This record gives sequence, structure tokens and C-alpha cells, in this order.
Amino acid sequence: MKQTASIDNATDMILQKTIRTEFANSTVITVAHRIPTVMDCTMVLAISDGKLVEYDEPMKLMKQESSLFGQLVKEYWSHYHLAESH
Repeated sequence: MKQTASIDNATDMILQKTIRTEFANSTVITVAHRIPTVMDCTMVLAISDGKLVEYDEPMKLMKQESSLFGQLVKEYWSHYHLAESH
């Protein structure tokens, strides 16, 4: 849903909660612009240069020092905190 790229965080949270509730018994593939959107997903698949580089639970990936997903999470939150402080 490229349409969700420009919605605010509160609306995104409502949308994600609705998707998880209404499709609880389904497989949902989410392409996210915001890290919080995928943090409560069961599994995360990371692709780099057209190749699958990671597939695991978000928290497990975050604990791996070399994880692309973990690096994206750190980068997202560092930019988020910088934006909040200005």
C-alpha cells in the first residue's frame, strides 16, 4: 500500500491494528516505510540488492550485531529521536 507512506503515525497504528485483527488467521505481507509497522510481525524478511539476506523474528534479528534489519531499526530510532528533539 504505497498510499500509507504519507499517513501520520497514529493513523498507521490504527490501520496496522485493523489489519492484524481482521486478518489474524491469514498470512499478511507488509512492505513498510516505518519500522514500528513491522515490529509486532511474526517474521521479518529483509532484502538487499534483490537478494534475501534475513528471515527471522524481529527481536532475534535486532539482537544480531550484523543484522541488516537491526541496523535499520537503530537508524530509524536515531533519526526519530533527532527529529523529536528539534
